[in-house]
Amino acid sequence: MLFLNTAAATMSPVALFLQADWVVRGVMIGLLAASLWTWAIILSFGFRIGSVKRGIASFETEYREADDIDEFHRRVAARDQPIGRVFSAGVTEWRRSTTGKSIDRGGTRDRLATAMGAAVAQEIDRLADRLNFLATVGAVAPFVGLFGTVWGIMRSFTSIAAEQNSSLAVVAPGIAEALFATAIGLFAAIPAVIAYNRYSHGINRVEQRLNRFADGFHATLSRRLEMEA
Repeated sequence: MLFLNTAAATMSPVALFLQADWVVRGVMIGLLAASLWTWAIILSFGFRIGSVKRGIASFETEYREADDIDEFHRRVAARDQPIGRVFSAGVTEWRRSTTGKSIDRGGTRDRLATAMGAAVAQEIDRLADRLNFLATVGAVAPFVGLFGTVWGIMRSFTSIAAEQNSSLAVVAPGIAEALFATAIGLFAAIPAVIAYNRYSHGINRVEQRLNRFADGFHATLSRRLEMEA
């Protein structure tokens, strides 16, 4: 029974890390750090994109109930919301384009579309900033783990050559360390890939909602431009 417990302890993750040489340890530490940072991004981004979606729904409800665009803009201008900044970009361009004596209606419509389109792109870039790290971890972590695997197997062959013994007791530690490095690489990569695909879809949905709001607001301002004409 004592032998079995000792063997189990030797094959534990902590023991495998302590038995590994400095190269494999470096690979494991790097992959664990990447995994921790990945999970921090996953959790924080989940809360963030959920907050953005709720903010869009609430803003659209208030916008539909508003009677005066200028008064509504004064009320929501200070809010830290992507849809609010898109709305402010449209109002700001509207005011700039309609303050003169002569109004270029076609140019005003084009500038409104450009201003709100640029605001939407800026908000999406800001929202998707940290997703690049998830994509990088998902693509690179398995190969980093594979590097640790190759190094551990090379170490096992070196042990065989040094001791001139190919028994399992000689090669098992190096192979176990190698496979553990691969496992850590997959542990870091799999959640990163899943989260990246899921959140990319969520960002695309947010972009579509912002574009729909911008199109609707552009149509409202276009009708107002015709009425003032």
